Amino acid sequence: MNATSSDNSCILVVETDELLARSVSDDLKESGYEAVVAIDAPTGLRQVTERSPLLVVVDRMLAGESGLWFCNRLRAMGARVPILMLMARDTVEDRVACLEAGADDYFLKPYRSDEFLRLVRMYLQPDTQTSEKLRFSDLVLDLATRRAIRNGREIDLTMKEFELLKYLMEHPREVLTREQILENVWGYDFVGESNVIEVYIRYLRLKIEDEGEKRLIQTVRGVGYVLREA
Repeated sequence: MNATSSDNSCILVVETDELLARSVSDDLKESGYEAVVAIDAPTGLRQVTERSPLLVVVDRMLAGESGLWFCNRLRAMGARVPILMLMARDTVEDRVACLEAGADDYFLKPYRSDEFLRLVRMYLQPDTQTSEKLRFSDLVLDLATRRAIRNGREIDLTMKEFELLKYLMEHPREVLTREQILENVWGYDFVGESNVIEVYIRYLRLKIEDEGEKRLIQTVRGVGYVLREA
């Protein structure tokens, strides 16, 4: 699903808890956004198709299908809209499940309006880049459209895929540790082992090597990754 247009300020909130949905919706409206609430995952998917929101907020715990199911389905439909997931726990496993499902970021309960709105604004801030592009070999990253271009083929990226590729292309031929990538792309440190980076590297490789192009993102075993020609 590739939406051709979107509401100027529409944010979709997929939340079963009526009180929480009302709190989130009221805060968004007071901040100048139009908030649309869906009470379950299937309704949320229909709203995405009908409204093409700028951003989606979904609770991991929903009545019926889970927020993880919702994210997976939305990404399978081809939607690139940023997704923020509300979660009750902050374990490595929960973070990994959230990101692997296709969410761009998460927000921990209990709900705190100031922190939540700051995260929303971060994802919806205007893009001041109008023409700058990053280039490496035959790969181009357009910072204005947040799309990659390889051999004339435009490649749609999710928010986190874009941020990860941007970070790699800003440091060509430099070996970047997993810790550096987590800190600079996700903005926090993971405790213990996780495979979030591996998952997103795999996503990127599938997209930018879709036509059989040579591999540019190389694995440095035991260390991290580097953008270089083999």
